[in-house]
Amino acid sequence: MTTVEKVMLLKGVDLFAQVAADELAAIARIAQERRLDAGEPVMREGEHGDALFFVVSGSARVHREGRTIAEVGARGVIGELALLDPGPRAASVDAIGELVLLQIGRDDFVEIMAAHPEVPVAVIAMLARRVRDVLGQR
Repeated sequence: MTTVEKVMLLKGVDLFAQVAADELAAIARIAQERRLDAGEPVMREGEHGDALFFVVSGSARVHREGRTIAEVGARGVIGELALLDPGPRAASVDAIGELVLLQIGRDDFVEIMAAHPEVPVAVIAMLARRVRDVLGQR
């Protein structure tokens, strides 16, 4: 993916909706493209979490103890808990079909959050929405 393509994808993600295009270009330059085939793992429950993923195309199955928790499609975010807590992953994630992701490491994302205060606020809001979803309060 080109930097421009990455910027267009990131602009469509809620976390970066308020970030200016030139600043998104800096973020896009540190985002690494990752391609997976059907069934390949993005992450495994219990592993150390050190990255966040944005779904470019395809979809991923989030599961825990054999039970599907969610499916995440284009412009979705995976692994956001690793941004706030580098502890073990709470769930496993596998590619459903061909899956293209952008990956940003935790240390790089911490720098992004420090430079753009609207980003950590968006991360917290996203986590709150997910908790409400799990509790059935939406």
